[in-house]
Amino acid sequence: MIIEGIVTSHNPEGLLNIAPMGPIVDETLTWFRLRPFQTSATFRNLKGTRCGVFHVVDDVLLIAQAAINQLPPVVPIRPALHIPGQVLEAACRWYEFAVETLDDSQERSEIQCRVVHAGTIRDFFGFNRAKHAVLEATILATRLHLIPHEQIRTQLEALKIIVDKTAGPREFEAYDLIRSYIHDSFTSNQSE
Repeated sequence: MIIEGIVTSHNPEGLLNIAPMGPIVDETLTWFRLRPFQTSATFRNLKGTRCGVFHVVDDVLLIAQAAINQLPPVVPIRPALHIPGQVLEAACRWYEFAVETLDDSQERSEIQCRVVHAGTIRDFFGFNRAKHAVLEATILATRLHLIPHEQIRTQLEALKIIVDKTAGPREFEAYDLIRSYIHDSFTSNQSE
C-alpha cells in the first residue's frame, strides 16, 4: 500500500530538504520503501546520510507547497530524537528511519527503510474529499512532463468540482496554488 506524506532529509552539510513522497508501507509502519528519482535532493540526501523522517500529514497546502517548491520561508520543525534529522510541527505523526538498502540501478531508485522511532503530535483530522482532490491535483502538477496537457486540464476540472463542494480555506488555497502553477507552466511552455 502507498501512503502519501512528506519526507525530511539533510544533505551531508546539514541543509534541510522537505519533499512530498508516497512510500510503499506495511500496515504496521515498521518499514517502508521509498522510490525517489536519482535526480532528486531526497535521493542524494538519503544516499549520503542514510536517514530521514517520514511524516503523515493532513495539511494538503503544505504538501502542495513542497511539491512545487513554494514552501513558506519558515516551516516549523523540531529535532528528531533518534537520528540527525528534523520533524515537521505540522505532522500528525512521524517516523524516523534508517536506510537499510539502496538500489540505484534504475532511474527511480528503491530505498528500503527501517523505522527506528515514531511519534505523534496530534490526531489525524479525518477524511475529506477536498483534501484527496488537492492531493491528486498536486500529483498532476508533478507529472506535467509525463501526462498530456489536455488530460491534466480535464482531470483538474473534475477535481475542482470536489474542492468546490467540500473544501475548507486551506484546501481552497492549496487547489488555487496548484491550478495557478499548472496554468503558468503550460503558458510558459507555449511561449517557448
